[in-house]
Amino acid sequence: MDKETLLKAINERQTGTMSEFLGIEFTDVGENFLCGKMPVDARTIQPAGILHGGASVVLAETLGSVAANFAVDMERYYCVGLEINANHIRSITKGNWVYGKAIAIHLGKTTQVWEIKLTNEEGKITCISRLTMAVLEKKASNK
Repeated sequence: MDKETLLKAINERQTGTMSEFLGIEFTDVGENFLCGKMPVDARTIQPAGILHGGASVVLAETLGSVAANFAVDMERYYCVGLEINANHIRSITKGNWVYGKAIAIHLGKTTQVWEIKLTNEEGKITCISRLTMAVLEKKASNK
């Protein structure tokens, strides 16, 4: 599947989810990485008018989780989050975008580790996150 077709499929799969509600868009995909962006607007800010840390974590986990599931045979396996951490480095104000890139650090048989860097429009890091995913085998009832 070519990159544009894959990105379209990933974005369409988000219909009716938190990703769609928050305006998350997937923008690039490649070997062991996935990129996306999220608006800094009324859905994602805190009362001070800056990006809410929880929204940053949602973007990070969304990027890592979607990427993790594309790194396995989705006919036999699925991935779910085990742990996420985030260090918030710099704020972003309402009216801007936050960009993220999830990069595979470890793609094991039962776990995966992803590093997700979020940046502002100038490319400066706003948040760095690490996400650990469990790789689970699908049972007949959830295939």
